Amino acid sequence: MAREFGRSQRVASEMQKELASILQRDVDDSRLGFVTINDVELSKDLAVAKIFVTVLDAEDDAAKRANVKVLNEISPFIRHELARRMRLRHISELHFYYDHSFDTGMRVAELLGDLHHDEVKDAGIAPEAGADKPQQDD
Repeated sequence: MAREFGRSQRVASEMQKELASILQRDVDDSRLGFVTINDVELSKDLAVAKIFVTVLDAEDDAAKRANVKVLNEISPFIRHELARRMRLRHISELHFYYDHSFDTGMRVAELLGDLHHDEVKDAGIAPEAGADKPQQDD
């Protein structure tokens, strides 16, 4: 019976959990914002890990790039901590990248909200009509 997930996928999943824990508990760098690990992609030989992150409290692209730069600078420390926690003969080389999917999703939600607001406005219905006020019978 074939396994549903390959070894690299199982290791990537475990690595994602451990990286989140390391960033939350062990990394104490004031330059970092609230970083979340969205995905980990490993090469087939497990030598290189692409780690996709989102920084939730970064206001602009420069702040996001700065956070990714800091993560890449402290990656030797993170890799050392990861080696202590995972039972692997060799630990992957870590490369951090910013994941723009969260920003894209927020932008799409904003556009859909604006579209809905415009449709309600064009129909002549107040967006909050009937939502907060009880209807009265005359």
